[in-house]
Amino acid sequence: MPSKIPAVRADHVGSLLRPRRVLEARERVAKGELNAVQLRAVEDEAIGEVVRRQEALGLRAVTDGEFRRASFHVDFLQQLDGVSISGGLAAKFRRRDGDVDVTPPKVAVTGKLRHGRDIQVDDFRFLDSVARITPKVTIPSPTMVHFRGGRKAIDEGAYPVMGEFFADLAQVYRDEIAALYTAGCRSIQLDDTNLAYLCDPKLRSQAQDRGDDPGQLAHAYAALINAVVDRLPDDLEVAIHLCRGNYRSAWVSEGGYEPVADVLFNELHIDTYFLEYDDERSGDFAPLRYVPPGKLIVLGLVSSKTAAIEHQRDLLERLDDAARYLPLEQLALSPQCGFASTVHGNAITEADQWAKLELVVNTSRQVWSGVPV
Repeated sequence: MPSKIPAVRADHVGSLLRPRRVLEARERVAKGELNAVQLRAVEDEAIGEVVRRQEALGLRAVTDGEFRRASFHVDFLQQLDGVSISGGLAAKFRRRDGDVDVTPPKVAVTGKLRHGRDIQVDDFRFLDSVARITPKVTIPSPTMVHFRGGRKAIDEGAYPVMGEFFADLAQVYRDEIAALYTAGCRSIQLDDTNLAYLCDPKLRSQAQDRGDDPGQLAHAYAALINAVVDRLPDDLEVAIHLCRGNYRSAWVSEGGYEPVADVLFNELHIDTYFLEYDDERSGDFAPLRYVPPGKLIVLGLVSSKTAAIEHQRDLLERLDDAARYLPLEQLALSPQCGFASTVHGNAITEADQWAKLELVVNTSRQVWSGVPV
C-alpha cells in the first residue's frame, strides 16, 4: 500500500496529556454517573481533535494519545489470558525536586498465556478512520510481563519450564499484531522499560538479587522480541521505545546504553529505535557506533518531563554530536518519552506539550530538508 508518511523526520513516542473532559469523564465512570459507551464517545471526540492537531504540526505519524488508557502497559497486559494485575510494588521514582513514592502494579502470570480477544483493534480502527497520515499503535513490549517479578512472578504449575513461557508470550503478541495488521495497521511501537533498566547498575543488581543474570537478560529479551517480529509482514514497520520510567515527570533508571548497545542494535530485529537522550541520565552518543546500516534511530532530545522549551541551537549541536557516530540519514528527532505514560500526565501544560512538538517538527525540517524518509 502507498505510504502515508510525510517527508519529515519528526516523530513522537505516543502518549499525550489527557484533556480535562476526558479526565472528568473517567471520574464520572468511577462514580457510576457515566457508562463505558458514554466514556468512549467522549474519548472519540477528543482523539479526533488531537489527531488533527498532530497532523497540523506535520508529524511523521499520529497516535490516539493513549487517551483510552490509565497507563501505557497495564490496560493492555491485563487483557491477556493468564496475566493477573494486583496490588502495588513500593518504589521510588526520581525527580529533580525530590523522589516520588510510587506503587506500580504487580504483573504476575497465574495461568497459561493466551490471546483470548483482540485488544487494540477497535481502537486502531477508530484512529485509522480519523487519520490522514500514518496511524501508529503503541503497545507494551512483551518483556513487561517478565522483568519486574522474574521467575517468582510466573506460576510454576503453568510454566515449569521458562522456555514454554517465552514461547507462549511471543505467540500472544503475534496473534494481537496479526489482528492489527489484518485491520490495516502498518506501524506498531513496542514500549520497553526493561532494556533501558538494564543500563542502570542499581537495577542490574536488583535483577541479580532476584536470581536473574542481567548480562543474559538482554539476550533473552532480544530473542523474545525477535520471536514476535521475525514472522511479521515486510510492510509492517515495527519500532521500539526504550523508556527509563515516566510518571509525573519522574524516572526510574539512569545510565548510558553501552551495557546493552550491541545486543540492542545487532541482535534485535527492529526497524526503528526511539532512544531517550534528553539529559545526562542517558549518557553520550558513543553507543550509536553499534548501529548497522538500514536502521533508524529517533533521538529523544526534547524532554517531555520539564516545561522549559529547549533552544533549537542546542538540539542542532547535539544532532551534530550524534552524527559523529551515525549518519544523519539514519537519525530522526522526537521528545524523549510520552507526555503522559499514565493518566496523571507529566508536570507540564498542554501549551508546553504542543510547543515542544512544534520545535521537534521545525528542527527536523531544518536538518533533514531533502533527505528521503
